[in-house]
Amino acid sequence: MSYLSRLLAIIVFLGTSLQVLRAAPGANVPWTTYEAENMTINGGTVIGPPTQVASRNAAVLNTIQMEASGGQAVALTGTGQYVEFTARSNANAIVVRYCVPDTTDGTGTNSTISLYLNTNFVQKLPVTSQYSWRYGAYPFSNNPDSGSPRNFFDEVRLIGLTLHAGDKVRLEKDADDTAAYEVIDLVDLENVAAPLAAPPNSLSITSYGADTNGVNDSTAALQNCINAAGGKTVWVPPGTYLITGTINLPSHTTVQGAGMWYTTLLGSASLYNTTPSRRITLNGNGSNIHLSDFAITGFLNYRNDSEPNDGLGGSYGIGSTISRIWVEHTKTGAWLVNASGLVVSDCRFRDTIADGCNLCVGMQNTTVTNCTARGTGDDCFAIWPATYTGQNYTPGYNVITHCTGQAPDLANGGAIYGGVSNRIEDCAFLDMPYGCGILIAGTFPVGANVFAGMTVAQRCDLSRCGGYDPGWQWRGAVTLCPQYLNITNVNLNHLNITNSLSYAVQIVSPGSSSTVGVLSNATMNLINISTYGMQVPPYQASPYTNGVYGVWARSDAYGSLNVEGLTVNGASIGSIPALGSALSNQSSGLPQHFAFNFLPAPGITSSASGNSLQLSWPAIYTGWTLQVQTNAPGAGIGVNWDIVPGSTAGNRMSIPVDNTVGSVFFRLIDL
Repeated sequence: MSYLSRLLAIIVFLGTSLQVLRAAPGANVPWTTYEAENMTINGGTVIGPPTQVASRNAAVLNTIQMEASGGQAVALTGTGQYVEFTARSNANAIVVRYCVPDTTDGTGTNSTISLYLNTNFVQKLPVTSQYSWRYGAYPFSNNPDSGSPRNFFDEVRLIGLTLHAGDKVRLEKDADDTAAYEVIDLVDLENVAAPLAAPPNSLSITSYGADTNGVNDSTAALQNCINAAGGKTVWVPPGTYLITGTINLPSHTTVQGAGMWYTTLLGSASLYNTTPSRRITLNGNGSNIHLSDFAITGFLNYRNDSEPNDGLGGSYGIGSTISRIWVEHTKTGAWLVNASGLVVSDCRFRDTIADGCNLCVGMQNTTVTNCTARGTGDDCFAIWPATYTGQNYTPGYNVITHCTGQAPDLANGGAIYGGVSNRIEDCAFLDMPYGCGILIAGTFPVGANVFAGMTVAQRCDLSRCGGYDPGWQWRGAVTLCPQYLNITNVNLNHLNITNSLSYAVQIVSPGSSSTVGVLSNATMNLINISTYGMQVPPYQASPYTNGVYGVWARSDAYGSLNVEGLTVNGASIGSIPALGSALSNQSSGLPQHFAFNFLPAPGITSSASGNSLQLSWPAIYTGWTLQVQTNAPGAGIGVNWDIVPGSTAGNRMSIPVDNTVGSVFFRLIDL
């Protein structure tokens, strides 16, 4: 009997907390989102979802609605037009995601939109197109003559409101709101807690001359306070602080603000696009660095990959944390190198020129958790073990967990480009018009940091992903792309893929036959696919069956994928490969063809009880052996399978739960 025929199931259990077994994918956020298309609309026009067009890709490219949340928004074009909704809970802060038109020279313009509460005028919200609208091919320009516009949306936020549940919130285009149109995508309402107080044993930057009104330059004041802190917390009180250069963070630095809504490090609009040295960069340069509770707001309006990143950057060594920081209008939100054990939590990355959060050179055992990224200009969250500078740590064992990525104007929700035993888990990725929800790829240079250990994507929700990128063509909501690297030991499990714009799962490997990578020892287990091909004509609720598939191995795919428990549009795809639109293997004429290996699943079930996990499986498998892979803290998920210790009774087993353990993979096998 072959090994594959004896391997019957893999199930997954997250042991860090029994409650996580019941948690929904994505970040747990403190705001409530209201979609414009679901509001009361007075005179405005709902745009999207796209209608049928002759060109196969025109619907997803270069249209405002395809970068909108849910593929729909509301355009206000005339005086007195508005959208209005009822607040479901108390709030004191608002975020509006909007689009206003660019100018003919591409420099953008400023306008306003009017905010009303219970029909009473509150104030004007400033809106602008100076930091949106890019054109042409990657890395894009600000020249409308280049065509192919993208990056349509920006956001405005305001705190200090008094909103009660049941209040009517209105956004109206009044006569003095001068933009030709104002497209409203969504509104977030949040009830923000009071500002934090100065922590004990802290040193305030105001004692070094910082200006809380954002008028006088506070760069030197912040740096001098950090240099003098001597182990004390650097306290940044409520206020706006003008920062016009890099802030260096040596070891044992702690910088705390009063909260991301109250403390803002603000760039200079006049200097920001003149030279990278005049931008805001918090540059880590050591270990035991802790940043929390403030916002970074830049003014970057173009992309140049040869220039250094602004926002959060540098090396964070051992024992560092980055918590509750809001970053927008910078090149990247966080571009991090050379850290081991870093925790990035509860951050918001908005409207960046490139990535939201990228774990890059020498990142090891780092956790990015409960963070959100919206409107980024590249991957929302990425693990890319590049080697453009020296590595202090072997890259791997990183995890992006319980995060939400939405509506980038390029690339993907979550991406892994190499390294040892990296994971994306319990995340939600939505509205990816130009890329994948999850991409595992050997596309970019990583030196010797090839895929090793077990690369995992699990327990994620992917909605409206798998769009069209001119350089890569149609992408799947999940894409496996070895390309220049062999990718081995991959586990995709418990993924819920809905309303994919094209393919739900795609295996491709572009490149010449002498350099193309191979996918091997990869398992896709308990994947639920519901509706795909949504933005490929003729745009119908059921799948488009003429050339778009739920699971697709393209002609250039190499290697194999083990498939267990695959459901496509409610139909279980079992041991016999499906025909038609559900699954297609088009690999041909290659030195190594691609193969789907369908494995029967015996139906292992699990339930948590106290500090133990109860496992059971059909009686016909009595006597088979249960095996486990565990990622002990700091060790990552292993490759070797071990016998599960515990109490076995026929076809049942009870095992203790170690709440310090991360992901645990079980399988049943006839040895």
